[in-house]
Amino acid sequence: MDRLTAMQVFVEVAQSGSFSATADKLDMSRAMVTRYVNALEHWLGARLLQRTTRRVTLTDAGEGCLRRSLQMLALMEDVEEEASTHDGALRGQLRITCSMSLAYAQLAAAVADFLQQHPQLKIDLNASEGALNLVEARIDLAIRISAEPDPMLIGRVLAPCDSVLVAAPGYLAQHGVPQAPAELARHRCLSYAHFGKSVWPMRRGEEHTQVSVTSHFSANEATALLRAALAGGGIALQPTYLANPHLADGSLQVVLPDWQLPGMSIYALYPSRKHLSPAVRALLDFLVERFAQVPWQVQGQVQT
Repeated sequence: MDRLTAMQVFVEVAQSGSFSATADKLDMSRAMVTRYVNALEHWLGARLLQRTTRRVTLTDAGEGCLRRSLQMLALMEDVEEEASTHDGALRGQLRITCSMSLAYAQLAAAVADFLQQHPQLKIDLNASEGALNLVEARIDLAIRISAEPDPMLIGRVLAPCDSVLVAAPGYLAQHGVPQAPAELARHRCLSYAHFGKSVWPMRRGEEHTQVSVTSHFSANEATALLRAALAGGGIALQPTYLANPHLADGSLQVVLPDWQLPGMSIYALYPSRKHLSPAVRALLDFLVERFAQVPWQVQGQVQT
């Protein structure tokens, strides 16, 4: 059996903790996943995984094998990429990650357009709210929204990320339109579970305030709060890249349009400049150019 494939299978099992999840991801049978892991253990003469009915964990030998396997697979990808660039075509596979809302609203379409230009390239997008370890997860590029990105990573700003308070017209008709930030305290508010759940900082020119809100529904992901707002569930803090289409068609309205919420930036982050592959450089340049004219900014600031 191919040892590089066995290493790839082993790495996926180690990272997911599941033979079944690995089989689904690699499009092979669970029995074949087991055969590859068993073959690798036989070649190395050591048990790499402890298997129980509930979970799979690494042995000490497995920890060492995981580190070396990741190095070998990364080296193989570098060799393939170097060989592929002789004819000018980008090949291989890139692994990128971003939030679910940004993937839904912007990045998935951007990636599809990029792949139209590079049909021999493959991209695996991990859309999640968790901050993955880029090295351990073998992520080539992370697209993250932050005011202060991880200083251990190399960052490049792609675009500003502004937010607005929004609500459905039906909710506002029933509960009234707030005329000042303090009035938010008597409204049903929809907030992020891990960010600004009970306090929303706002400013108007030189005037600053922090509003204590009652969160009747919280979630760790923006599109869930968007759907709740569209359903008339209350007032939600939303990024304009997600809210603007609904502001344009009237299904949402901006609340307190004279007040601004703290701005953040959309960053492209990667572990090191030293080993940035041609494919990653090409995708990074593509995203910088695509977001140079931010398509989601103006509407959310002027719609009332």
